[in-house]
Amino acid sequence: MAQPNLLSKSLLDNVVYFKSKFDECMDFILREFTITGTKAAFLAIDGLINKQLIAQGILNPILKAPILDTTPDGKFNYIRDNALATVDQTQIVTRDDVIDRILSGFVVMIVDGCDRALAFGVQGFQTRSVSEPSNEVMQRGSREGFVEPYLINISMIRRRLRTPDLKFERMVIGSVSQTSVAICYLNSAVSKELLAHVRAELHRIDLPSVLACGYLSPFLENKSIFNSVGISERPDTVCGKISEGRVAIIVDGTPNVMLVPHLFIENFQSFDDYATRPFYASFTRLLKYIAFLIAVFLPGLYVAVVTFHPELLPETLLVKIAQAESSTPFPISLEALVIHLIYEIMREAGLRVPRPLGHAVSIVGALVIGDTAVSAGLIGAPTLFIVAMTALSGYVTPSLYQPIAVCRFLFIIIGGIAGLWGVMLGFGFVLVNLCSESVYGIPFSAPVSPFNLRSMRDVFIRMSWKILGKRTERVQDLPGAHITKM
Repeated sequence: MAQPNLLSKSLLDNVVYFKSKFDECMDFILREFTITGTKAAFLAIDGLINKQLIAQGILNPILKAPILDTTPDGKFNYIRDNALATVDQTQIVTRDDVIDRILSGFVVMIVDGCDRALAFGVQGFQTRSVSEPSNEVMQRGSREGFVEPYLINISMIRRRLRTPDLKFERMVIGSVSQTSVAICYLNSAVSKELLAHVRAELHRIDLPSVLACGYLSPFLENKSIFNSVGISERPDTVCGKISEGRVAIIVDGTPNVMLVPHLFIENFQSFDDYATRPFYASFTRLLKYIAFLIAVFLPGLYVAVVTFHPELLPETLLVKIAQAESSTPFPISLEALVIHLIYEIMREAGLRVPRPLGHAVSIVGALVIGDTAVSAGLIGAPTLFIVAMTALSGYVTPSLYQPIAVCRFLFIIIGGIAGLWGVMLGFGFVLVNLCSESVYGIPFSAPVSPFNLRSMRDVFIRMSWKILGKRTERVQDLPGAHITKM
């Protein structure tokens, strides 16, 4: 085991060490001063600290304090216990801790003759203000969304769950970025086995830099094409999930919080479901399931039926499709692939293009795919309608859009090659994949498979809070779960 890099009693040795570490760093601040004949120094990083707070709350009180001409240790103890009244004050003894603190926005004081240092929390970097989430838009409930500094995100969660049972554990991931990551859980609800698994997976991550949640997701998710790591921008959603025994992972520098385990049915649930009346929440949830099936299977079914099974269509509709396709140069499977590819290109362009050009992309897309392509006879109007219906349905469940986009192309190809039987076989493969995966010992398809009637009260329909409030359904209590129950 490596020996800790302890601070030296010599101020000169410490200063030389830290100057060498931050050589050619223009934002490194080293401020030397004297405390009644004893040399001392402040170490900090410009841009991460509040200089006014340092001058008024730390430096001036130290220089004006009636510190007697005692030993360096005595002066250090007097400053720590009597001269300052800062709230965030920590004593550290290693050089590695000093570097970690000053890179986190602390100012560190070292005194000649002492092998200890004092770190003061005087963070002063600019942050984005708390605003409404852009991806999880809700009609009711809070308008607060997570921001980049993880301490602010922690405070928003703590403000909603006012109990000492809510725990936060800090760890540092990334050998270069040294990114702060916090594990959040409700101690009375979480499974200790699940928590140990998450801790172990995070400790095994060996990456030089961690700049977003997506860096950590591959180490926590299963092998399914569908996401088994949830992402949320809303503090109230995170509080609801950890109350059910899940673990939240907060990454410094990103306004999203990861939730594990994330089950398949949670992609169809939103906070609005629990803030509206049960009958309408159940109606919208059923719409989401129908929209998901349309977004994944409708293009493939359309291609398969028109190509191989036209007898399944009503005669009037078949005539309309035949008339539209008779003037197009491509087979219907290639036509569907091309239109969906153009649509995905347009969608990506709309996401990446600067905002002033966004309207231009929309106008060009409407002209290219809508009017011009049909008028020129390149694509048929029925196929265009299928693409539009599929695109709209895909946005009903935004968390599933990525797997939906990939599966949509696959089912178009399968439907064009093997017809309806190929689509049904592909559906069976997707279903088997969903039912065979597990997330930390919890079936990914629970509580539908394995089936449990009691747990179905919040799956396809949402029961009233009079029923849901009687018993909190925790993830370790789901049918088929192989983790320790509490």
